[in-house]
Amino acid sequence: MDEKDIQILTTIAEEGIDSPEKIERHTDIPKSTVHYRLNQLREDGILKNDLSDMDLAELGLSITLITEVYAEFGEGYHETVGEKIAEVEGVNQVYFTLGETDFVVVSHLSSREMVQRVVEDFEAIDGVRRTNSTFTIQTVKSEPNPLADFELETLLDALVD
Repeated sequence: MDEKDIQILTTIAEEGIDSPEKIERHTDIPKSTVHYRLNQLREDGILKNDLSDMDLAELGLSITLITEVYAEFGEGYHETVGEKIAEVEGVNQVYFTLGETDFVVVSHLSSREMVQRVVEDFEAIDGVRRTNSTFTIQTVKSEPNPLADFELETLLDALVD
């Protein structure tokens, strides 16, 4: 990865655009180079897809539920329990963590009934001891692309070979 790749990625993150023509206008990197670099970034697994961000509240998924899951310790439990949690309908993110909490789970749901079902599904998983769920009141920040949280120079110093 080099400076051009970082410029392309930060433009995607900051401007929410992914077309080579628009990236060229923002970076002055030729469109053909942008196109080639985007394909290379996809092949390298850095860019996963071309999906646009969605407003979940407008879509009807206005409840963000953050759940701490406490599991019974055992060999490979982080994989077996984590996979079962990830399979619960409505679960968007599952993180295996260090500390008292074994997993942090983020779900975007449409109703209190759906919240209840998700929590019941967690607690029905073999190996889950208990859960602690929190509703968010307001989203203060939700940056879908972490590159937008850094200055270009910081990224260049940290990531360019």
